Amino acid sequence: MHDVLKQIQKLGIVPVVKLDSVEDAKPLAQALIDGGLPCAEVTFRTEAAEESIRIMASEFPEMLVGAGTVLTTEQVDRAVNAGAKFIVSPGLNPKVVKYCVDKGIPITPGCANPSDIEQAIELGLDVVKFFPAEAAGGLNMIKAMSAPYVNMKFMPTGGITEKNLLSYLDFPKIIACGGSWMVNDAFVKNGEFDKIRDLTKEAITKMLGFELRHIGINATNETEANGIADSFDNLFGFTKNSGNSSIFAGLGIEVMKTPYLGKHGHIAIATNYLERAVYHLESRGFHFDAETEKFDKNNKKVAVYLKEEIGGYAVHLLQK
Repeated sequence: MHDVLKQIQKLGIVPVVKLDSVEDAKPLAQALIDGGLPCAEVTFRTEAAEESIRIMASEFPEMLVGAGTVLTTEQVDRAVNAGAKFIVSPGLNPKVVKYCVDKGIPITPGCANPSDIEQAIELGLDVVKFFPAEAAGGLNMIKAMSAPYVNMKFMPTGGITEKNLLSYLDFPKIIACGGSWMVNDAFVKNGEFDKIRDLTKEAITKMLGFELRHIGINATNETEANGIADSFDNLFGFTKNSGNSSIFAGLGIEVMKTPYLGKHGHIAIATNYLERAVYHLESRGFHFDAETEKFDKNNKKVAVYLKEEIGGYAVHLLQK
């Protein structure tokens, strides 16, 4: 998978933007960045698209800007020269796809059936856009098509909203979803970029789904740990469950048998998508300790600690 597509996978959501006025490009980009989503697929359906891409790419170099609804090789050149880092098309035009592949430009063409996917494979692609997603059969169609094409991944767009986002992203063959609900046309035209910022924040929050999982308490030894766990059991009926290094009282209290990370202990926060959560938090200036990473039997990362403590507590993320 191309590095740009790997970055899109970590972002999880690609805002699909239609701009009629270049004056809206900068404040819209700022709203998306402030909302936690430094990415935009600017559709090449308007005369303002090319210059809007140029403004976004030059004013915000940290932003991943791409061009959508690209139909010709001439549009590919215009988009890339303006600063587009990826190309998206509504259908699979072999000429356009080959042109991008030969130039090393990541492209995700729209595919809606097995014949499209086989063309994409023949052209050397391993990620395609599934479009129009909901109208073309939605998640069930993607699951059905992914079975014979085991190495193909999808970026569905069309009918994706905050209501069905997680159902799509939960399927491992989907790298990200394209959507326009957070960049509503009316908000753009009315200059309501604060609403776009807030909807973008809500989309990220919905996607990552942070939840408090448990509190860890540092005991000095196993005897003290047992006493602490007994207290929670006696008080609240939180049944003790002893493990190798800690004792749980119910599901929400973990007592360490010997002092571990954090001055007082640790706080575990569960998330829907650990890798995406790490990416988004790192982009906001937080840091993770790679030495604390834990993996499951399939070598999937399932836990990692922040380097920073909060109130004397170490904080770690858990994969739900």
